[in-house]
Amino acid sequence: MDVNGAKLWVEDSGGSGPPIVFSHGLLWSGAMYAPQVAALRDRYRCISFDFRGQGQSPAADSGYDMDTLSRDAIALIEQLKLGPCHFVGLSMGGFIGMRVAARRPELLRSLSLLETAADAEPFWNRPRYRAMLAVERLFGMRPLVGAVMKIMFGRAFLTDAAHAAERDALRRRLLDNDMKGMRHAILGVITRKPIAPELHKIGAPTLVLSGAGDVAVASARSRQMADAIAGAKFVVVPRAGHTSTLEEPALITAELEQFLSSVG
Repeated sequence: MDVNGAKLWVEDSGGSGPPIVFSHGLLWSGAMYAPQVAALRDRYRCISFDFRGQGQSPAADSGYDMDTLSRDAIALIEQLKLGPCHFVGLSMGGFIGMRVAARRPELLRSLSLLETAADAEPFWNRPRYRAMLAVERLFGMRPLVGAVMKIMFGRAFLTDAAHAAERDALRRRLLDNDMKGMRHAILGVITRKPIAPELHKIGAPTLVLSGAGDVAVASARSRQMADAIAGAKFVVVPRAGHTSTLEEPALITAELEQFLSSVG
């Protein structure tokens, strides 16, 4: 779809139930919600999309900052006439969800925030991520895959033999990324401005899920965000790391189902 000056890959289940928009995390795509879409599509209209330059969306020349990406999400909701919809955002997708909820509250029925926080990127993380970008420019993505996997997934997932084939597939997915788009996207995330000063504007029912093993966004940061959103429910997900939708799909789906049912 042509959305806000960019071309975005969109997958729409076309169901007749209330719409859910799934907003993915950095380096991935809407495919990170495949287990949840499979479980919910019989009762909800599930829409996932890939941000510009990520997944199956082609790279754009600009517009990777969080404000532009939030305008992309708003334009998508408006073009598909989805509002008010349920919005589910993980990590970077949560940065976008908070902005949409605070600035265009009439578009959201509820907000689910997974493995995310409302602050700026911690200053001690930025040199590390910039160094990783420099290595990628010189040698490509392959030397970084191991380090990225340790950021994106918790220890339980990374050491469980039952997930070996899934880990191999995820490594291949990282290597398949369009690195021009990835570089822009990573810079957009690490240079983002905090959304914390706007959290008081969020009136939609809000669920916050935080993996107990998330090393990218520690639970304390997610809890601080939840405490600043009126009435938000905060849940720690055992064993999960930063990509909980794939690490603990059954637990995440159950929490979403319960929450969405309570909202109606």
